[in-house]
Order: sequence, then structure tokens, then C-alpha cells
Amino acid sequence: MYTMKKIFMLLFSVILTVGCGSATKKLQKGDYDAVIDKTTKKLIRKKDAKNAIQMDRAFRMANERDLERIKYLKMENNPDNYDEIFRRYADLKERQSKVRTVTPLTVEGKTYSYAYVDYDEEIIKAKRKAADFFYANGKSLLENALNKDDFRDAYYQLKTASEYSGGQFGDIDKLIYDAHMKGISRVIVEVQNLAQIKLPRKVEDELIAFDNRGLESEWVEYHFKHVDDQIDYDYMVVVKLLSIFVSPDETSDIDRQYSKKVSDGFEYVLDSKGNVMKDTAGNDIKLQKFKDITCTLIETQQTKSVEIRGEVEMTALSPSRLLHKEPFGASNLFEHSSARSVGDEGALTEEARLKTEQEKIPFPTDVEMVMMCTETIKPAIRNAIYVNRRYIK
Repeated sequence: MYTMKKIFMLLFSVILTVGCGSATKKLQKGDYDAVIDKTTKKLIRKKDAKNAIQMDRAFRMANERDLERIKYLKMENNPDNYDEIFRRYADLKERQSKVRTVTPLTVEGKTYSYAYVDYDEEIIKAKRKAADFFYANGKSLLENALNKDDFRDAYYQLKTASEYSGGQFGDIDKLIYDAHMKGISRVIVEVQNLAQIKLPRKVEDELIAFDNRGLESEWVEYHFKHVDDQIDYDYMVVVKLLSIFVSPDETSDIDRQYSKKVSDGFEYVLDSKGNVMKDTAGNDIKLQKFKDITCTLIETQQTKSVEIRGEVEMTALSPSRLLHKEPFGASNLFEHSSARSVGDEGALTEEARLKTEQEKIPFPTDVEMVMMCTETIKPAIRNAIYVNRRYIK
């Protein structure tokens, strides 16, 4: 019992040391808010001098750091600084709210209490100036954009201006929409059949009729048909069918012989004089007769295969340049079994007899074979685009 008590106390000491050490390391790294989060949660449950000291130190150091940074940013007088000033004041307010959940606090004769500071006026002022900056800068970027990245940057700045302004700018929703529409990269996906077998348009369309989730992003939009001639596409993805091989119709037969002894009536037993013999009851003596029957089961196996090979070619259109090629391929097999019998079907087993219920069917055409392969090759085409989506920006 004494030994278990010593082990328990040792483990408790280790846990306490590790916990305190973790907070100390966070203080040394300047991760003051993490220390405040941890210590305030502990102090809510139990008043503790070590946690109170760490909270106090982290609170004072964090505030000192933020206030010094705000002072510098204001002195620099750069409109671009107001977003950081706003966020620094917001951090000061949130930090103060957390500490106030456990203060004033008295532990071991020492009281921890902090004067309340109203940061709202500074937060509102910095937020409005940040909104003005983002609005003006975003609008200027939109008007003078040279590429997609400029439009996207304008979009994010205008979105921030909208969030900060509280409806201050009447035209901002339209500006955000314009920046987003102009920042999108549009991709047209087409099928190009270079194989010897020509396919109907609906079959080619079916090859790229797959789910585009995971392909698209906030700034990339895929089109699988030309929906508007006025759209200027930024990229083209061409699904090239390089070869379509369809095997000839193949039929093979296998013959299996079945035989069985079956009853064939009876015959009377005769004595040496040719008379029917009688049993002790006076009845005629007769014996059952058997005969051998046979049947040939002719099993027919029909097979036909298709193999499609191609590549996905990704091209930037303005200016035109090849970005990447990715091969793909798939195959499919048509199989059908049927059977017919020659002879007495009574000789067949039940399994063999059931096979005769399957009749021979017409072979699929070459185009039908390709259509049967679409569900196999569509994932291969989609995957070829998906794994190389990094080329579309």
C-alpha cells in the first residue's frame, strides 16, 4: 500500500511538472494567448498560485507586445496597417475578456486584478479605416488588373472591405461579383477521336459526363460543352482517343457426354419349357429391365473484347502552350454462355439441363462494345484530369 502511494505521488509530480513546463515553453516562445487559454481554464476549476502567476505574466507581456506594435503601426502612418491595428485591438479586447472570467483573484495573499480598458472606439476606428483601404485598393486592383491573380486579390480585398464596412459601400456587391467572375479560370473539356472506329456524338459526350466535384475550386470552373459562344476559355482539356481495338466475334464449343441407366419395363422369367415361372404365391415371376441412354451437351462460349487507349492533353489558351499529357486506358469483355443438347436429355444432370435454357444471343456491335466500356473508362479519364488539376490555375 505504501509503495502504491509513493508511485501515485511520483506520477502526480511528473504530470504537474510537465504541465508547468509546457506553459513555460509557450511563454518562452511568445505564445502568450495559448498560456492564457490554458491557465484561465485551470483557474476556473481551482485557484492555483502557479497558474495565476503564469496567466498574469502572459497577460502583461501579450498586452505590452500588442500595444507597442500598434504604436509603431500608427507612427508609420501606412493605410495598409489599419487591418493589423484592428486585429491587434480585437486581440486585446478578447484577451481582457478571458482574464476577467477569473479576476479579481487572490491566491496565497496576492491579488490579481486589472483595470478595465474600453477598446471599442479604437477597434471601430481601425476597422473603418481598414475597410476604406481595402475598398479603395480592391477597386483599383479590379480596374487595373493585368491577370487572374490581380482579380482574385481584388476579390479578397473587396470581400474584407464588405465584412468590415457594415454596408458602407453601395456598389461593393457588384464589384465583388465582377472581381470573382473575372478571376475565374474556365476550362473547356472536349473529346477528340483519332481512332479508326468512329463513334456517335452521344457516345463521345458520355465519356466526359462525369461528376466534376473535386475538380472545381473557388477559382476553377469546368465546362463539358460550349454553353455560351461569348465565353473566353483559359484552358482546354482534350480527351484524345488514340486507339479503339475491338476483337472479332469469337465462338468456341465444348462437347460433354452424359449417360445413364434407366428403367425399360420388365420381362417374365421362363422355365426350360418356355413357360412363365410362378412364385410360391402363384404369381408370375418377372424382372425389371434397364437400358443405357446418352446425350451430348454442346456448350457455346461467346466472347468479344474492347480496349481503349488515349491521353488527356492540357493546354493553356492565352498564350497557347501545352501544359501536360496524361495517358489513360480501359478494357471490357463481353461473355455469354449457352448450350444445346443432342440425344436423350434424360441422361443430363440437373445442372447440365439448366444450361440448355440459355440460348445463343447476337454479338454486340463495335459501337455497343465501346458503350459498354464507358463506365470503365470514365473514371480513368476523370482520374487523369484530377491528378493533374494543379496545372489549371
